[in-house]
Amino acid sequence: MTGDAAFLIAPALAFFVAAASPGPATLSVAATSMARGRAAGLAMAAGLSMGLGSWGVVAATGLGALVLAWAPALELVRLAGGAFLIWLAWQSAQSALGPDGAAGAASGAKGPWGLFRQGLLLNLLNPKALLAWGAVIALGMPAGAGAGEFAAIVAVCSALGCAIYGGYAVLFSLPAVRAGYAHARRWIDGACAAVFGAAGGALLAGRA
Repeated sequence: MTGDAAFLIAPALAFFVAAASPGPATLSVAATSMARGRAAGLAMAAGLSMGLGSWGVVAATGLGALVLAWAPALELVRLAGGAFLIWLAWQSAQSALGPDGAAGAASGAKGPWGLFRQGLLLNLLNPKALLAWGAVIALGMPAGAGAGEFAAIVAVCSALGCAIYGGYAVLFSLPAVRAGYAHARRWIDGACAAVFGAAGGALLAGRA
C-alpha cells in the first residue's frame, strides 16, 4: 500500500454522494425510524450497511466482474431485487391504508433481527450497488495499487455507508420528525409505496 492516503478522497466523495442520495435504502431506513423509533432504524441501518459492504468485498476481490459477466447471475439478482421492492411497496401500501399504530412503511419485519435481515436483503438484491462499487474502486486506484489500496477503499467507503445509514436513523427518529410523521402517516406511507413500487417495476422491466 502506498504511503499517501490522498487516493481515498475521490472514491470517498463519490461514494458519499451515491450512498446518501435518496433511494430505496435511505427511504427504507428513514421510514422505519419515523414509524418505529431509533432502535428499529439502527437495526435496519446495520443490515443495509452489511449488505452494501458485502458488495464492496465482492467488487474488490474481482468476483464482481464475474457476476457482471455471467448474465444469469445478474438477471437473478435483478429479478429478486425487483420482487423485494414490490413486496416493500405492498407493505407500505398496507400501512398507509391500515389503522393508526400500524408498523409503518417498509417495516413488515418484526424485531431487530427481522429489520436487520430486511436491510441486508435490500442492498444485497440491488445490482446497482455492485456497479457503483466498481466505479468507486476504479476511481480511486493509484498506479501500482495492490491489495492494501483495495482494502482501504472498501473499508473507508463501508464506514461511510454505515455512518450515512446510521445518521438517517438518528435524524428521522427525532421526536419532532416522528410527530410530523404521525400527523401525515398515510400520505408518507403512500408516497413510500409509490417509490418502492416504481423502483421495483423499473428493476423487473430492466430499466434500472
